[in-house]
Amino acid sequence: MSLLAALRARADAGAGRTVLIDSAGSLSASELWRDVQIHAAQLQARGVRRLASQLDNGRDAVLVDLACRLARVVHVPLPGFFTPAQRQHALRDAGIDALALPPSMAAEVLGPGLGLRRIDAGAVSLPDGTALITYTSGSTGTPKGVCLASEHLDAVARALLTAMNGAPPQRHLCLLPLAVLLESVAGVYAGLHAGATLLLPGLQSLGWRGGADIDGARLAAAIAQWQPESLILVPQLLGAWMDALIQGAPRAASLRFCAVGGAKVHPELLLQAWDLGLPVHEGYGLSECASVVCLNRPGVAHPGTVGTPLPHLRLSLAADGEILLDGPRFLGYVGTAPPAPGPFATGDIGEIDAEGRVRIVGRKRNLYINAYGRNIAPEWVECELAQEGAIAQAFVDGEGSAWNLAVLVPSAQPDAAPAIAAAVTRANARLPDYAQVHAYLIAEQAFSVDSGELTANGRLRRSAIQARYRPALQALGAQLAGRSATSSSPTGLTA
Repeated sequence: MSLLAALRARADAGAGRTVLIDSAGSLSASELWRDVQIHAAQLQARGVRRLASQLDNGRDAVLVDLACRLARVVHVPLPGFFTPAQRQHALRDAGIDALALPPSMAAEVLGPGLGLRRIDAGAVSLPDGTALITYTSGSTGTPKGVCLASEHLDAVARALLTAMNGAPPQRHLCLLPLAVLLESVAGVYAGLHAGATLLLPGLQSLGWRGGADIDGARLAAAIAQWQPESLILVPQLLGAWMDALIQGAPRAASLRFCAVGGAKVHPELLLQAWDLGLPVHEGYGLSECASVVCLNRPGVAHPGTVGTPLPHLRLSLAADGEILLDGPRFLGYVGTAPPAPGPFATGDIGEIDAEGRVRIVGRKRNLYINAYGRNIAPEWVECELAQEGAIAQAFVDGEGSAWNLAVLVPSAQPDAAPAIAAAVTRANARLPDYAQVHAYLIAEQAFSVDSGELTANGRLRRSAIQARYRPALQALGAQLAGRSATSSSPTGLTA
């Protein structure tokens, strides 16, 4: 059953159970379906074909998305963390003709708390069946639009319910912006399919400070206040939440399942989360696959793996270890030809164990080959480094070199150099000799979204970091070449 059909059936049955709670109050199934129909009729009456939205978490963001589905309007949710240039690119790229905004920023009013601004972005061809375009900042500054069909989105949401072993959580707290595909599919769509109640406080009330910074104490307090059964995290949120709990922040006794994804999670972090009593399970997904691909099931956590594939997909490995996926897939990228038939090559390198659990090694394009012919996934080494408390962020490279070089961002402390040196030594002890860090720079400043060195979900923009530190890294490599081959202590310098 489609999501819209499920909502209609619950409304027709007279279901009065609350399905959504936000700062404005609550909505029952019948009220939600009524408002979706009203919004859909308004979009059709005003001739909107492609609608972008820029809204805080809450009922309006959900209503706009569902109304677009009902009215067959292409929806493009824009993350609040996009820069003005990225937003303008997405609007032009997708041929948007209207933008949903708070009333104070709009010329027309669609409903209480919701306005409309007209845009003339020009005609742009999209694949047939496109219902939603998700723009991901990726590893470059220009967002890329992934075109998805309603049927695909529904297939993933239903597969997630199957993975919940017939007992999906019934109170889901949306911690991520609804413009992030992971939250909209695994949180909102799956929750509505399951008949759950969606908890949708504004992002600022959850502790978000901009798009890439979170107040851990405020986050922990919000989770304890809302008492959800489930939530979705990225590693940065998990770490901030855990730090707050360790410092005595209140806990939510209601939690049954916490999914974490979006970037590589160190196994030790997951073990620490379980020690704190947090039911955290790592997963893996791609925008091209409408978000979730693999997930550790409830009650079954295997740190170091992302679990097994969802039942609507078939996962295999190419000869070089690249993950290939068969099953529902995206319709194409905005402005490009449709994807070729056959398995989708993800660009991720992985391994599959005897029980079918998947481990993500790194990105195929990020793999580098050192001077000894060894393939090294930098994410692996970076994860070991960042697991050390003295190191907040890490970047590693060694293409064609005898040396693995790193740029390290220290955690806040007056004199970081000795702590960093000890941390690198400890991380190296956990790595084979060919992957150990031979020398490192202490970064000029933290990698951030504003500096262009991080994507919004915390992934490194490798090309930007390489460009910034290339001269210093080259000098460091030259310095190593002049050292004794018998010296094994890593060299550290300030950039």
